[in-house]
Amino acid sequence: MRPPRLGFVGLGWIGAMRLQALAAAGAAEVAALCEAAPARLAETGDAHPQAARFAEPGELLERAAELELDGIVIATPNSLHAPQTVAALERGLAVFCQKPLALDAGEARRMVAAARTADRLLGVDYSYRFTDGARELRRRIAAGELGRVFSLELVFHNAYGPDKPWCFDPRLAGGGALMDLGVHLIDLALWLLDDPPVRGARGAVFRQGERLSGAGVDDFASAAIDLGSDLGGAVASLAVSWNAHAGRDCVIRVAAFGTAGGAEFRNVDGSFYDFELARFNGRAGEVVVRESRDWLGRAILDWTRRLAESNRFDPEIERSVRVSEVVDAVYGR
Repeated sequence: MRPPRLGFVGLGWIGAMRLQALAAAGAAEVAALCEAAPARLAETGDAHPQAARFAEPGELLERAAELELDGIVIATPNSLHAPQTVAALERGLAVFCQKPLALDAGEARRMVAAARTADRLLGVDYSYRFTDGARELRRRIAAGELGRVFSLELVFHNAYGPDKPWCFDPRLAGGGALMDLGVHLIDLALWLLDDPPVRGARGAVFRQGERLSGAGVDDFASAAIDLGSDLGGAVASLAVSWNAHAGRDCVIRVAAFGTAGGAEFRNVDGSFYDFELARFNGRAGEVVVRESRDWLGRAILDWTRRLAESNRFDPEIERSVRVSEVVDAVYGR
């Protein structure tokens, strides 16, 4: 079974990192590169001389059949995710898209519908699912080790803000810290609890301490998500921010409280890359998992593995529509 032949659209920091993860693992053939910045395209192209180079995604798609592409990886500004993904799916290509999947739930539904119609695999880069700590937490919840989990507390405070101008344009970004960081936490909450129904969500978003209403780019958001009755009325609360007064580079935390115990997945010493999982019983606790950077490329490696096995539609992507629905509810749209 040959590795999938992939095209890469968007070669910024995150796009280049995902490409490097695949190339280092030998999990895919880098067959095409697309980037609007000539210097960036030249640099990546020189590292992968076998790949065809394009300045426009449409040009790449026009030659997809000739290049025998199996799929494309999209790492472009948020507003381009939906049109580029749908265009690729309509040409019979599988897609791995950067988060957030879409600007809103309507776009997300159209993308998933396009994948279902084309019967092609669509994935999104929710990378924290693939950390050892998060996966072990999910296993313990499913095994009943914490009893019935009735509360999740999720936090992602980043002492930095994004450095790309488009991130501050609501037409291109679709939102701010909630869209950038909150989607990871919402996805984790649903994934950890094995896709409970969402009965409602509410919250507030702020920009420089002022509450926003209507369109805008938030730098702080908090929300509460009311989960289905089969979980006894569980609630997931979250808080996210850019440029936080966090006392460290970032704070990432997912705390689960159950009737028989608790656990906390958290970053270590403000690191973006080092994590641990602690298990609690009353006042006692122990760290059960520690890890570092090895998890960074696992999401795209998992998608590529699934693509090599079958390029057909996977309904698992429908969770991403629900993530967008929660974001829409918190933004009040």
